[in-house]
Amino acid sequence: MKFLKAYDVEILRLNEGLYNLSFDVGDDFFSEFEDNDIVTKGELLANVLLKKETGLIEVLFDINGKVELTCDRSLEKFDHSLQTSQTIVYKYGAEEKEVNEEIYIITRDTPKINLAQLIYEFILLAIPLKKIHPDHWKEMDVDHDKREGMLVYKSEPIDKPSLSTDDGQSADPRWEILKKLKKKD
Repeated sequence: MKFLKAYDVEILRLNEGLYNLSFDVGDDFFSEFEDNDIVTKGELLANVLLKKETGLIEVLFDINGKVELTCDRSLEKFDHSLQTSQTIVYKYGAEEKEVNEEIYIITRDTPKINLAQLIYEFILLAIPLKKIHPDHWKEMDVDHDKREGMLVYKSEPIDKPSLSTDDGQSADPRWEILKKLKKKD
């Protein structure tokens, strides 16, 4: 955990104003998180713009670089370009708590905030749900720009069996039994 102290920002000492901070995110960074089974290697730069005001601190994250992922389809390792921008707001209050995903309450006596967990979470959120090696996208004839939100596997359309015959009669005998029950009422 000593390694993650490099991501501390001493907010108590900062005057009101804008501050530009940069954090390198590499393999050592990812090894510090125990539950990390998605990303273990990467080369990223987290540029942070911290804006301290009287009643709040606004932190803008801009994270760029690449991470090594494992393809869901072939289990091959590949580098995935990653770019994400997020904003977090720290407001001053009586006790520390998380209001929602974007707003945290801190006390005026809070000496520092650690940005490592937030950077880690933003990186994980920027990774696509389906991690497909670029070679497999080429096989599927999918443009890189159009792949977001597309199904991973191509399939031929399945012909649905018709529930009625050409003369309007039901092809499934279970429907006949249900029709008889309906006529009794």
